[in-house]
Amino acid sequence: MSKHRICSASVASVYPHYVAKAEKKGRTKAEVDEIIRWLTGYDARALDDQLAAGTSFEAFFEQAPRMNPSRALITGVVCGVRVEEVSEPTMREIRYLDKLVDELAKGKAMAKILRA
Repeated sequence: MSKHRICSASVASVYPHYVAKAEKKGRTKAEVDEIIRWLTGYDARALDDQLAAGTSFEAFFEQAPRMNPSRALITGVVCGVRVEEVSEPTMREIRYLDKLVDELAKGKAMAKILRA
Protein backbone atom coordinates (compact mmCIF):
# COMPACT_ATOMS: atom_id res chain seq x y z
CA MET A 1 0.00 0.00 0.00
CA SER A 2 1.38 3.42 -0.93
CA LYS A 3 2.04 6.13 1.66
CA HIS A 4 -0.81 8.19 0.22
CA ARG A 5 -3.26 5.30 0.53
CA ILE A 6 -2.18 4.64 4.11
CA CYS A 7 -2.53 8.29 5.11
CA SER A 8 -5.93 8.55 3.45
CA ALA A 9 -7.15 5.27 5.00
CA SER A 10 -9.64 5.73 7.80
CA VAL A 11 -8.48 5.25 11.36
CA ALA A 12 -11.63 3.17 11.86
CA SER A 13 -10.46 0.69 9.20
CA VAL A 14 -7.22 -0.01 11.12
CA TYR A 15 -8.47 0.42 14.69
CA PRO A 16 -9.99 -3.11 14.95
CA HIS A 17 -6.59 -4.53 13.99
CA TYR A 18 -4.91 -2.55 16.79
CA VAL A 19 -7.49 -3.87 19.27
CA ALA A 20 -7.24 -7.46 17.99
CA LYS A 21 -3.44 -7.37 18.21
CA ALA A 22 -3.62 -6.16 21.82
CA GLU A 23 -6.38 -8.58 22.87
CA LYS A 24 -4.55 -11.53 21.30
CA LYS A 25 -1.75 -10.81 23.78
CA GLY A 26 -4.03 -10.38 26.79
CA ARG A 27 -4.29 -6.58 26.68
CA THR A 28 -7.50 -4.57 26.31
CA LYS A 29 -9.35 -2.20 24.00
CA ALA A 30 -9.31 0.30 26.88
CA GLU A 31 -5.50 0.23 26.84
CA VAL A 32 -5.42 0.80 23.07
CA ASP A 33 -7.77 3.76 23.56
CA GLU A 34 -5.58 5.11 26.37
CA ILE A 35 -2.55 5.00 24.06
CA ILE A 36 -4.41 6.80 21.27
CA ARG A 37 -5.71 9.43 23.68
CA TRP A 38 -2.20 9.94 25.14
CA LEU A 39 -0.73 10.37 21.66
CA THR A 40 -3.40 12.70 20.26
CA GLY A 41 -5.16 14.45 23.13
CA TYR A 42 -8.60 13.22 22.05
CA ASP A 43 -10.94 12.41 24.92
CA ALA A 44 -12.99 9.19 24.83
CA ARG A 45 -16.04 10.78 23.18
CA ALA A 46 -14.01 12.65 20.54
CA LEU A 47 -12.09 9.46 19.71
CA ASP A 48 -15.36 7.56 19.29
CA ASP A 49 -16.67 10.39 17.09
CA GLN A 50 -13.56 10.28 14.88
CA LEU A 51 -13.89 6.51 14.49
CA ALA A 52 -17.62 6.77 13.69
CA ALA A 53 -16.95 9.50 11.12
CA GLY A 54 -14.42 7.36 9.23
CA THR A 55 -11.79 10.08 9.55
CA SER A 56 -8.59 9.55 7.54
CA PHE A 57 -5.30 9.22 9.41
CA GLU A 58 -4.19 12.51 7.89
CA ALA A 59 -7.25 14.40 9.18
CA PHE A 60 -7.20 12.49 12.49
CA PHE A 61 -3.71 13.74 13.30
CA GLU A 62 -4.30 17.23 11.86
CA GLN A 63 -7.43 17.65 13.99
CA ALA A 64 -5.92 16.15 17.14
CA PRO A 65 -6.46 18.45 20.11
CA ARG A 66 -2.88 18.13 21.34
CA MET A 67 -0.25 15.85 19.91
CA ASN A 68 1.81 14.69 22.87
CA PRO A 69 5.28 16.28 22.77
CA SER A 70 6.70 13.16 24.44
CA ARG A 71 5.99 11.18 21.27
CA ALA A 72 9.45 12.28 20.10
CA LEU A 73 10.77 9.78 22.67
CA ILE A 74 9.25 6.90 20.67
CA THR A 75 12.06 5.13 18.87
CA GLY A 76 12.68 1.75 17.34
CA VAL A 77 11.63 -0.32 14.38
CA VAL A 78 8.08 -1.13 13.33
CA CYS A 79 7.17 -2.79 10.04
CA GLY A 80 10.88 -2.76 9.19
CA VAL A 81 11.07 1.03 9.45
CA ARG A 82 12.91 3.02 12.11
CA VAL A 83 10.17 5.37 13.35
CA GLU A 84 12.45 8.25 14.25
CA GLU A 85 13.74 8.36 10.66
CA VAL A 86 10.34 8.69 8.95
CA SER A 87 10.36 12.14 7.35
CA GLU A 88 6.75 12.43 6.13
CA PRO A 89 4.78 13.86 9.09
CA THR A 90 1.58 11.81 8.82
CA MET A 91 3.47 8.57 8.24
CA ARG A 92 5.65 9.33 11.27
CA GLU A 93 2.53 9.79 13.44
CA ILE A 94 1.10 6.51 12.12
CA ARG A 95 4.37 4.73 12.87
CA TYR A 96 4.40 6.21 16.39
CA LEU A 97 0.95 4.75 16.95
CA ASP A 98 1.97 1.40 15.43
CA LYS A 99 5.01 1.28 17.71
CA LEU A 100 2.96 2.04 20.83
CA VAL A 101 0.47 -0.73 19.99
CA ASP A 102 3.39 -3.11 19.34
CA GLU A 103 4.82 -2.28 22.75
CA LEU A 104 1.43 -2.93 24.35
CA ALA A 105 1.13 -6.29 22.60
CA LYS A 106 4.63 -7.21 23.74
CA GLY A 107 3.59 -6.78 27.36
CA LYS A 108 5.33 -3.51 28.17
CA ALA A 109 3.97 -1.64 31.20
CA MET A 110 1.66 1.27 30.38
CA ALA A 111 3.90 3.72 32.24
CA LYS A 112 6.78 2.83 29.91
CA ILE A 113 4.60 2.87 26.80
CA LEU A 114 3.33 6.34 27.73
CA ARG A 115 6.88 7.50 28.38
CA ALA A 116 6.02 8.39 32.00
